[in-house]
Amino acid sequence: MRIVLQRVSEAKVEVDGEVTGRVGHGLLVYLGVGKGDSEHEAAFIAGKIAGLRIFSDDAGKMNLSVKDVGGEVLLVSQFTLYGDCRKGRRPGFDMAGDPAEADRLYQYVGKQLENEGINVEYGRFAAHMHVSSVNDGPVTFIVESTGK
Repeated sequence: MRIVLQRVSEAKVEVDGEVTGRVGHGLLVYLGVGKGDSEHEAAFIAGKIAGLRIFSDDAGKMNLSVKDVGGEVLLVSQFTLYGDCRKGRRPGFDMAGDPAEADRLYQYVGKQLENEGINVEYGRFAAHMHVSSVNDGPVTFIVESTGK
């Protein structure tokens, strides 16, 4: 499992002109599910999203998590994170997970975050989405699950 995580002042996702998710201070997380990913990888990723200390404390150091600051998470599925661009000019998606399993694990990550007391807003799985955000910092990280 692979995520691109951005600290944001605000973010939203729209599908066909309808806002499906909107957050203020918190995180915008693009989540890709790879072949063979399971709840083990999803739990690891959810733990990283909830616990990564990338918000500033009173001293200005990145020392607080989204949970610590009462932030929100906008979770957006993105299979293109598994696009292989090493050969040719068209990305290959052989390493992307099965769509049904990817949707299940995407929802699983969201539920794990909600169980941590974090407000989670969602994109719409497998839809064409328009995502807008104000990256705070900018602060952006790429995180991959272990076990593969």
